Amino acid sequence: MRLGAQSPTPPIGFRIFTMSTSFTVRVPATSANIGPGFDVVGLSLSLHLTLTVTVAGDVSDAVPKITYSGEGADEVPLDPYKNLTTRVALYVLRCNDIQYFPSGLSIHCHNEIPFGRGLGSSGAAVIAGVLLGNQLGGLGLSQARMLDFALMVERHPDNVTAALIGGFVGSYLRELDAAATEAASVPLSEVLPEYPPDAGEQWGLNPPLPPQGIGHWVRFGWSRDIKAIAIIPRFELSTAKARQVLPEQYTRKDVVSASCLSCRQRG
Repeated sequence: MRLGAQSPTPPIGFRIFTMSTSFTVRVPATSANIGPGFDVVGLSLSLHLTLTVTVAGDVSDAVPKITYSGEGADEVPLDPYKNLTTRVALYVLRCNDIQYFPSGLSIHCHNEIPFGRGLGSSGAAVIAGVLLGNQLGGLGLSQARMLDFALMVERHPDNVTAALIGGFVGSYLRELDAAATEAASVPLSEVLPEYPPDAGEQWGLNPPLPPQGIGHWVRFGWSRDIKAIAIIPRFELSTAKARQVLPEQYTRKDVVSASCLSCRQRG
C-alpha cells in the first residue's frame, strides 16, 4: 500500500510525500504463556492500540507531532525520539535506508491496553511501531520480516507474534547460524539507543540490521464458543519482575509434561 506520490529523485535518507495522506494502524492486546506454552503460546484480544496517522505533504515541520489518549496517557512520552512506538518505527526506516521521518507527520495514539497488567502493552507498542515504519517507508515488508524487526526489540516471541499475526498462535525462535545469532543478540541499547536531552535527527543513524527468519509461528484453531475474560489487577507488575519468581531450572518430568500438553493443545 503506497501512502502518497513519491518524488522521482528523493534526497537520500528521505521519503517524500507530495500530497497529504492518512492511514490507521490497529494492534490488539495479547495474553501469552497460555497453558503449557510458556514463552510460546499467545492469543490476541479485543482491546487495541490504535494510531491515526497523517502526513501533510505540504508541511515542512520535520519533527513528528504525537498526541495520546486512553490508558497511560499521563505516562507515555510524546517526544518521537523517546516514545517506544516511534523509536521502533524509526529503527525500521533506518534499517531500510530511510534516515528520517517524513515532514508534516502527526500521530494520534488511542490506547485501550492497561500498562503492566499482562496484556502485552509493550508488545503492542512495538508491533505498532513496526507497522508504522513499514507504512511510512512504503517498504512492503512481509509478516515474517516485520516479526524479525519486532524480535530485535521484544526478545520473547509470544506476545509480539500474536499481536502481529492475530488469533491463537504458537511461536518460537529459530536456530540460527553463528553470525545470525550474534546479530540477533545485540543489546537493546544498540537497537533502540537512548536519546539524550540534546539528541536530534542525527542520533543513532546506523542501527544493527536484524537477520532473516528469527522467529516462526503456527496458528492454532480457536472455537468461537470460547470467550476470553481478562481480570485486570489494580497494580502494575513489569515482565522482568514477574519472571524473577520463576525457578532457574526445571526437572525433566516437568519439561516432558509441558511438551506433552503442548502437543495436545496443538491437536
